[in-house]
Amino acid sequence: MKTDVVIIGGGPAGASAALFLEREGVSSIIVEQQSFPRYHVGESMTGEAGKVIRELGLEAEMMARGYPVKKGVKVYGPKGHSSWWVPVTSRNEAWGLYDSTTWQVRRSDFDEMLLNHAVAKGATLLPGKATRPLLNDDGSIRGVEVRLAGGSYQTIETEVILDCSGQATFLANAGVTGPKYLGNYDKQIAIFSQVKGAIRDNGGSRLEDKDNTLIFYQKKFHWAWFIPLDDDVVSVGVVSPSAYFQEKGESTKEFLMRELHELNDELTRRLPTIDLVEEVHVIPNYSYQVKGFCGKGYICIGDAHRFIDPIFSFGLTVAMREAQLAAPEIKAYLDGANRDADNPFAEHQLRCEQGADVLEDMIDLFWEQPLAFALFVHQRYTEEMTDAFAGRIFEHQPSKAIMAFRKMLKREGERLYEDEDLYSVPIGSRYHPERAPLWQANSEIQTTESWLGPR
Repeated sequence: MKTDVVIIGGGPAGASAALFLEREGVSSIIVEQQSFPRYHVGESMTGEAGKVIRELGLEAEMMARGYPVKKGVKVYGPKGHSSWWVPVTSRNEAWGLYDSTTWQVRRSDFDEMLLNHAVAKGATLLPGKATRPLLNDDGSIRGVEVRLAGGSYQTIETEVILDCSGQATFLANAGVTGPKYLGNYDKQIAIFSQVKGAIRDNGGSRLEDKDNTLIFYQKKFHWAWFIPLDDDVVSVGVVSPSAYFQEKGESTKEFLMRELHELNDELTRRLPTIDLVEEVHVIPNYSYQVKGFCGKGYICIGDAHRFIDPIFSFGLTVAMREAQLAAPEIKAYLDGANRDADNPFAEHQLRCEQGADVLEDMIDLFWEQPLAFALFVHQRYTEEMTDAFAGRIFEHQPSKAIMAFRKMLKREGERLYEDEDLYSVPIGSRYHPERAPLWQANSEIQTTESWLGPR
């Protein structure tokens, strides 16, 4: 079997990549080991994620499926007595700012819809698990081996592998990329489910719309989310330091039920009873960064190379935008551009790193200096902050707000990119060089079992 591009993973990153590649006239095979629909967390879209959906021509489909329309995010303080609001916004061609909307999505339905759309547009879906990349003598990609659903093996010859495997980080674990660095936020845990009967806003204004995202702050690194999925069901979850969870000695369900009633007074008010309609799920909330995630015939997209604290729901945005940005670069490579370069996708890698750095600095200031952060949102850098919250991290950045953040975080002048591979040195709170590379430090790899103990 032979194709231009093999995409590892059929989630939003992989499906979006296939769709944007199709627009460039590039054929692709999507290798996906799971059967869709399948449960997945990460249901809230930013403004830029909504823009990508519209550019893919799927707005009418989103509305027909009845996905809740999101107009903004409200963040409540520790006791729920105060809050601040960030609207969903967009920019026009002249970079003028205007109010916009995006969506909340039930990922089991949304991911299947997007994957089916990619297949309908020409991508080939191959059910199976990518087992190992196949390399030429110079280290460039020549193909991938796949274990098919029936147990047999299939070799696919390809010019490019797009790693859209998410936190499975296929190419990093195979040693194709540079090392994978663990960080400070990996000492957190996320426990989540879905509930019926929660009390929502319904005041008629954008700020009080019933389908907005709500975030409930308890203290540093300890918070909860509230994301409407339809007229009756809300996704809820709690993120806390893993040590706190372990100290409680509770099951995941016991922990979630108690936290939803104790974490924040406003959250307690909105959940007078907790009627779970989904299993309780748990993810050890790693943060990490992969060095050298682009190279001869490969690009890692989204979580396949970097994962940052998910508090402001940037995962879908980064995955789909990086897929969008990669498509013309891959087309140029297939047409002969930069074939002799050590890293044919160096400029793309740099652009993605710089964009992720914007998010890292924004999130770190939120945790380290929340009062200053709120001041910047509401008074000093309102437009620049709405850009960041919307996920506009690849254009007109770093803004004055981000530069101010770096100064307050004492990172001014320190955010450097190494000449040899244009890689962003992760100098923020998540950088632990003594713990890299991840796959060579087995004692540091924490599974769900090791976080939770026997269940």
